[in-house]
Amino acid sequence: MKLIQRIGYYLGGFSLGLVILAFFLNGKKTSCSYGPDARVLKNIRLKKIEYSNGIQSKLHDNNLDSVAVNYVLKKGNINFSESNAREKPCGMYMVEGDYNEKDIILTIQNCDSIATITNFRIAN
Repeated sequence: MKLIQRIGYYLGGFSLGLVILAFFLNGKKTSCSYGPDARVLKNIRLKKIEYSNGIQSKLHDNNLDSVAVNYVLKKGNINFSESNAREKPCGMYMVEGDYNEKDIILTIQNCDSIATITNFRIAN
């Protein structure tokens, strides 16, 4: 069998495999959370999110709501240099992201079953 035929068979089988994978994985909620940011943000999003005193009013004063917080938790980045992940009993994380051209910084206390937003600010 010539080399060109081998390459043709390989590419044909590979493309058939891709089509089958696309068919089976279509519509599934699969994710690849391999980076440290993605793993921590996914961990926080899976928990019940609570707001500490005054955070709701700060959000309301800045014309923001829980949609903005969820967007930052989905698309934001964690500033690990400002965070204290090994704090006991719950780690503290600084999550930075932008929503409607506003740079939002959230301080989140990440416990076992609850994630509490302890501070909120808009960076200039």
